[in-house]
Amino acid sequence: MMIRRTFLQAMLALCLVGAASGGARAASGEEARAFVQDLAQKGITVSADQQLADDARNQRFRQLFVSAFDIPEIGRFVLSRYWVKATPDQQAEFLKLFEDATVLSWSRRFKSYHGERLVTSSAANDRDTGWVVDSQIFRQTGQPIPVQWRLAQASDGSLHVVDIVSEGVSMALTQRQDYSAAMQSNGGNVDALLVSLRAKIEQLKQAE
Repeated sequence: MMIRRTFLQAMLALCLVGAASGGARAASGEEARAFVQDLAQKGITVSADQQLADDARNQRFRQLFVSAFDIPEIGRFVLSRYWVKATPDQQAEFLKLFEDATVLSWSRRFKSYHGERLVTSSAANDRDTGWVVDSQIFRQTGQPIPVQWRLAQASDGSLHVVDIVSEGVSMALTQRQDYSAAMQSNGGNVDALLVSLRAKIEQLKQAE
C-alpha cells in the first residue's frame, strides 16, 4: 500500500534536500540549475558514507527531510480529498507517520548506493516563479536516465523542489495515487490508514 520506491526514486528523493537559495529576488535559470546540482551532490555525499550507523543515518535523513520539505503541504497533496475529511489530530499524526516512514525507507535504500551521479544541463521558466531543470543520472552500466526537476520559489526567495519527473513518471502524482488507492481500499477510513502506516514503520525498523 505504501509508495512503490525503487532505488532510483530514493536517490532522487534525497537530492531534494538542501539549503534555501536565500534572498527575496527572483532566481535565475543558472541559480535554479546550480541549486539542483548542489542538492544532488549533497545527496550523493550522504549516501556514499557507508560508515554511518543505522541510527546516525536515520537522524541525518530526518534532519534533511524536515529542513527541506513543506510537510503539511505534502500531506495535503498526497491525501488529496481525504485530507479535508481528517480531523486536526488525524492530520497531525499522519504528517508525523509520513515523515517517519519516508526517513526509514530512504535510509534503508541508500545503503545500496553504487556510485550513481547526476548532471544538470539546463533550466527553463515554469510559470511566474518556477523552473524546470533538466538533468541526467549516470550509472556504472546502462544508458543515462533523463530527469526533470520542478522548482518553486517562495516569497522569501528560497527555491524548493515540488516534483521530479523521471522517464515520464511524476513522483508527486505517484505518491498521491498510492495513498488514494490505500484510502479507497479501506473505505476512506483515515484511522485505518494511520494503523497501516504504524505497522509499516515497525516493519522498517525491524528490517534494519
